[in-house]
Amino acid sequence: MNAASTLPRQSSLGYQINHLARLMAQALRRRIAPLGVVPGQFAQLLALYEQDGLSQRELCARVRIEQPTMANTLQRMERDGLIRRLPDPADGRRSAVMLTERARDLEDDLVGAARSINSEATRNIGDDELASFMDTLARIIGNLEAAPESPGANVAGGATGLSPPQPPE
Repeated sequence: MNAASTLPRQSSLGYQINHLARLMAQALRRRIAPLGVVPGQFAQLLALYEQDGLSQRELCARVRIEQPTMANTLQRMERDGLIRRLPDPADGRRSAVMLTERARDLEDDLVGAARSINSEATRNIGDDELASFMDTLARIIGNLEAAPESPGANVAGGATGLSPPQPPE
């Protein structure tokens, strides 16, 4: 393979975004592990903090996770005392995923950890530069979500269910 056919990692959008996502996930893992939460549960908790009582299907759409993965994650969250599932009286096949008091008690600490990581990641980046980056990133995500072959093209909600990094307050 010659140099012209290779894409240096530093100029590869996919590589750089993936690297950033891994670094953010590692930082999040370190901050929330003492709270008994893992990054794989974080998006679901955020979605439920926004609207408690979603169905498994609704959670899948919001956080862009396939049903089998969501089922496993919810099972672990239930085991860890973060959620409980209540049968829907109108539809026995459906249940509402409800946050426990323990999960509610963790909300400020979890959201604070995410904000702290976002602030750390955006340190020394001006508000205008960050706003421009976030706008560009949203457009890139929109391009991929709109692609007919995109697995999430027909799924409502954000790509990860996570709010994008916010400028430092």
